[in-house]
Amino acid sequence: MGLTLAEKILKAHVVDGEFVKGQEIGIHIDQTLTQDATGTMAYIEFEAMGISQVKTERSVAYIDHNTLQNGFENADDHRFIGSCAKKHGIYFSRPGNGICHQVHLERFGVPGKTLIGSDSHTPTGGGLGMIAIGAGGLDVAVAMGGGAYYITYPKITNVILHGKLKDWVAAKDVILEVLRRMTVKGGVGKIIEYTGDGVATLSVPERATITNMGAELGASTSIFPSDDVTKAFLDAQGRGDVWVPLSADPDAVYDETIEIDLSELEPMIARPHSPDNVCRITELGRMKVDQVCIGSCTNSSLADMMKVAYILKDKTVHPDVSLSIAPGSKQVLTMLADCGALSDMIGAGARVLESACGPCIGMGQSPNSGGISLRTFNRNFEGRSGTKDGQVYLVSPEVAAASAICGYLADPRELGIMPHFPMPEKFLINDNMIALPAPSEEADKVEILRGPNIKDYPATTPLAENLECPVSLKVGDNITTDHIMPAGAKILPLRSNIPAISEHCFTVCDKQFPARAKELGQSIIVGGVNYGQGSSREHAALAPLYLGIKAVLVKSFARIHRANLLNAGIMPLEFVNEADYDTIDAGDTLVIEGLRDAVAGGKDIVVINKTKGQTIPVKCELSARMRDILLAGGLLDYTKQNG
Repeated sequence: MGLTLAEKILKAHVVDGEFVKGQEIGIHIDQTLTQDATGTMAYIEFEAMGISQVKTERSVAYIDHNTLQNGFENADDHRFIGSCAKKHGIYFSRPGNGICHQVHLERFGVPGKTLIGSDSHTPTGGGLGMIAIGAGGLDVAVAMGGGAYYITYPKITNVILHGKLKDWVAAKDVILEVLRRMTVKGGVGKIIEYTGDGVATLSVPERATITNMGAELGASTSIFPSDDVTKAFLDAQGRGDVWVPLSADPDAVYDETIEIDLSELEPMIARPHSPDNVCRITELGRMKVDQVCIGSCTNSSLADMMKVAYILKDKTVHPDVSLSIAPGSKQVLTMLADCGALSDMIGAGARVLESACGPCIGMGQSPNSGGISLRTFNRNFEGRSGTKDGQVYLVSPEVAAASAICGYLADPRELGIMPHFPMPEKFLINDNMIALPAPSEEADKVEILRGPNIKDYPATTPLAENLECPVSLKVGDNITTDHIMPAGAKILPLRSNIPAISEHCFTVCDKQFPARAKELGQSIIVGGVNYGQGSSREHAALAPLYLGIKAVLVKSFARIHRANLLNAGIMPLEFVNEADYDTIDAGDTLVIEGLRDAVAGGKDIVVINKTKGQTIPVKCELSARMRDILLAGGLLDYTKQNG
């Protein structure tokens, strides 16, 4: 029986555990990436391990999230990250060089390699044929120190692509169709692997758009084969020497299969407030639009931008629409300027932003009250834009640009025959905004520059013998990390200061939660299905840790957030019977007798609702390593104890 492409790469990197479906395996990590919203904490954690130099083939620190400097905090964090990078052997992509995933695709990604990043959209690298996985900052810090990254050997879903996209139908429409079919929780515990004759018709940037938004499926990662298209892209980036052909065996066996005829797809749109709330744009008609934002790690490639510039050329943005465009990297921005496409955008009235994440994470460009905003981004969670009642829709760059001109949701197919937009034979290569680490013999002399907003990792304690505490918060289904730990221009600068950022924890759901949790001292959170979906931000676990949260009891977890809770030493519990969720109210006191003994011995765990006199069976599936992490009080303590 043959292997899938994902299995081939995973098997070649396994360093711990049995390569058996459903079992935990530890894989060697070749590359890591961080961004500034998660990077400061990741490097604080790396420092705490006492390791002098990273042990990966390549680790890169990017500045792309917190680029709005309206106080000292972000600038201090950037300086701290830059000094850590110089000292510890990490490449440093300076502010202005671009979005981490776009730049990594251009300059560092290698087919067949493993990559983990402290950003949930790290699977963008799957467009090059990498196993690229989003993870919490502490997992990344451990990998930088040479430790394995642990995942459960996932199921593999084969998405077979047939045919070719029609004019003005985009890669974004492909992944929106996959989301429509699989939903935001349909990929949990899975890798999505793309095959079929349609693959060869998609460029690397188009493939990267699809793997990028695979994060919205809840999937561990997504991957395309490495073929002649991949080689052409790497050749054009001056990196053809790293190319290797990679594909699944002809007799590979998949756990499930989905087939998509590319020629039958139409322009799609994800309606508020979930990336899987998808329909064809024709179903919504000529919906009035207030704002259009083009960019993000999903759709900011040169190819995307050239199509946008073509649509905008010699036209004017509708007077009722605000259009912003953020090219994904310095390379993209410079090439747009050199060929005149940037002038076409500016001439049409676009507001050109720096090459950064910007509006995608609520860092500026919030829509007007109740405004309808079309965005080429990957998430449209409620309030994520910075406007609580903003109505955010996700679309392709083609739909976005056409709509910006018309003032309503427009079908780009009405533009007629689409010109050919070839990939350049050679991209402009200028890595002057990537700072190299200090030579190893000089690293000891490098001073770490630490600002007053940078605080230590929260205090942890070994797992208690017993647990008795109240429920401080009860929430529903599909709670995102934006609910738990909001982003945005006001809160993101506090990412290196857990005591300060914890004041905003869950305030989207309950403004009194931080104060109540601190007053209780220790407590439990109860939630519904797919708890913790969205970003990889470990702050959604670290802030609750600081506020005394000892356990989270839910119907089901999103993958990365469950791992982050474990890393923080917080018990991730799930209902055996989902109906028991309805029997618990906020304020109820829950008791777990013999908790430490149950975890150590892998025994069943029972929660007693002391307030109502009810017994609730729960599950907490743990490998031996996970049990040891919880017993130690979290991954940082476990790593220190085990070298």
